[in-house]
Order: sequence, then structure tokens, then C-alpha cells
Amino acid sequence: MATATGLESLVDQIISVITNDGRNIVGVLKGFDQATNIILDESHERVFSTKEGVQQLVLGLYIIRGDNIGVIGELDEELDASLDFSKLRAHPLKPVVH
Repeated sequence: MATATGLESLVDQIISVITNDGRNIVGVLKGFDQATNIILDESHERVFSTKEGVQQLVLGLYIIRGDNIGVIGELDEELDASLDFSKLRAHPLKPVVH
């Protein structure tokens, strides 16, 4: 996971967050704290399925607790915009088991 210094460079950029329960949430990073709690704006959850395209559920302004974050990464906006999510099929991620 990115350190606080690494997250500073991502503020006001679109990021993708994979949570410990297997959710994929995409949004604009607006802020974070020392516990890596993050605030996303204009966010949506991408729900993957092997039977139908990716559903994108609008979340809006969203807070994710730091202890529920598995991975934070930059999103390539150009590549992301070129994907046809209605044709994309994938198994949903399974929750992290400790």
C-alpha cells in the first residue's frame, strides 16, 4: 500500500481502490489521514460478473477506512475510457482472508 508521501502525489487524481472485502471503487482522491482513511469524490463501484458486463454503481462522495484498504493505485484515464465495460467479463474478487 502507498505511504502517506505516495498518496500526496495522488490527491485530485482518479484512483482505483481494492478493499479487503473484494470491492473495486474508483474515484477522485480528495484527502487522507495518518490511518490511511481516504475520501473519494465522484466515485463509483465496479461490480464484476462472469455473466454480464461490469456494473458501475454511483457512490458520489465516499469515505473508505484505512483498515479496509487492500490496494490503492493510479488509474490510466485514457486506457480506462477506451474500455467497453458492457463486454468485459470477470470473476468478482474474493475477500482477503487473514
